Amino acid sequence: MIKGVYAGIAGIFLFLSASYAPAQTAERASVWIIPVMGDIEPSLTAFVRREARKALAQNADYIIFEIDTFGGRVDAALQIASFIMSIRDAKTIAWVRSGEDSLGVSWSAGALIALSCSEIYMAPGTSIGAAAPVTMGADGSTALTGEKTVAAVRSQMAALADRNGHPVDIALAMVDFDIELWEVMVNGEVRALSKTELERREAAGESGLVRVTEISPRGKLLSLHAADAYRYGLVVGLPSYQDELFSILGITADVTVSVPSTADEVISFLTSGPVQAILILLGLVMIFLEIQSPGFGIPGAVGVIAFLTVFGSSALLGRVGSIEIILFLIGVGLLAVEIFVFPGFGVMGISGLLLIGSSLLLSMQDFVIPRFDWEWEIMGRNAMVVFSGLIASVFGIAVIALLGPRIRLFDPLTLKTAIIGTAGGPDPDSPVGKTIPADRRYDDEEDFEVLVGKIGTTDSILRPSGRAVIEDRVYTVEADGEFIDAGRGVVVTRVRGNRIIVKRV
Repeated sequence: MIKGVYAGIAGIFLFLSASYAPAQTAERASVWIIPVMGDIEPSLTAFVRREARKALAQNADYIIFEIDTFGGRVDAALQIASFIMSIRDAKTIAWVRSGEDSLGVSWSAGALIALSCSEIYMAPGTSIGAAAPVTMGADGSTALTGEKTVAAVRSQMAALADRNGHPVDIALAMVDFDIELWEVMVNGEVRALSKTELERREAAGESGLVRVTEISPRGKLLSLHAADAYRYGLVVGLPSYQDELFSILGITADVTVSVPSTADEVISFLTSGPVQAILILLGLVMIFLEIQSPGFGIPGAVGVIAFLTVFGSSALLGRVGSIEIILFLIGVGLLAVEIFVFPGFGVMGISGLLLIGSSLLLSMQDFVIPRFDWEWEIMGRNAMVVFSGLIASVFGIAVIALLGPRIRLFDPLTLKTAIIGTAGGPDPDSPVGKTIPADRRYDDEEDFEVLVGKIGTTDSILRPSGRAVIEDRVYTVEADGEFIDAGRGVVVTRVRGNRIIVKRV
């Protein structure tokens, strides 16, 4: 009886002490939220790296990567995942959110990025998985990449899961069609195991192991909605809102949200394939016009700006080094030699275009020699962009060379006034300064077609236009893609309106 009284009194004291004890307060923490949304592209990689470095510089306690993506480029996803894994001074959190402006998915490359974080949280109704690397066909269809690429991504997924304590078999089933995943009970705890691991444990006679149901059959990729991901231990919690996430983490947060700036959007636009092809076209055509005109003017400035934009935007993504700049400058130099020293289009011109194309190609990727199928795919896509730009520029240059004098747009670039003298008097070598006999002049209205096949002699240097004497008459002629010295034999190959085209005999 006395013991009961003492026990009651002790209970009352414990109750009173608990009632008047101060409530446990949540930890105050600095939190940075970095969105990983839309297509996973190199521009997003640069954004994530920059913002995470800012967070670390500000001594952030938590870096939350808010994931909402269908996937994207494998190389960009691997770079983001590797960077997140390198973070040591802050806890990394992946949160697959939902909402009116959200897709509520973390698929493909998004799953790879989520696994690189220390903990994964998902809002109810969201999903994660389907991380097998695929290639995109010309018709928009997708196909699984080769085994070498799948093996590389599979090993990376397993390494990320193992490093952060996520279920490895779930990570493997997301990327490999050959993985068969089962739900099992291990001593009363729900687990997800691959068929290979399950059979190994069964063969070892492990007790308390019970098969429940097949989660993902062979031949299909695993994709889990939030509830199942939580049930199998991939996800730590299911917060619907940001405050609920902080409550689960046990913190009250000073939140900083990273938002892509206008500069990020501009860089993403400038590094897109169509824009880069247009810049290559514009740059080469403008450089051609600048080389054809004396001094340095508007075409040269536009050409320089175009190529600075190409290389500068790629440099901001960390993909341009000294080799790309050197190859480009050598290529432009070879083109200049081809135009000024060896007229026509031969080894110098082709080599110059190849070097320029190689420099542009390397500036669009962060590797030189591809090792995996997805790197070959990226290189092929970049090569198509560069090839399209080069071919379009060659066509544009040809059109300008043939029709430029007739296009009024180029009138400001064309010298219409003839210089008829010097400070010492008339130029004796000028056709205006010297008298041409009446019987050697020609009428602008006459039909020049009769001259096709006729042989004459140049009366001046053709660069490529100049004068030639054909059948004792002086004509203004144009060399066919070459410079011809004075006093050389030429033959008329064709006539285009009032343009007489000749070539060296």
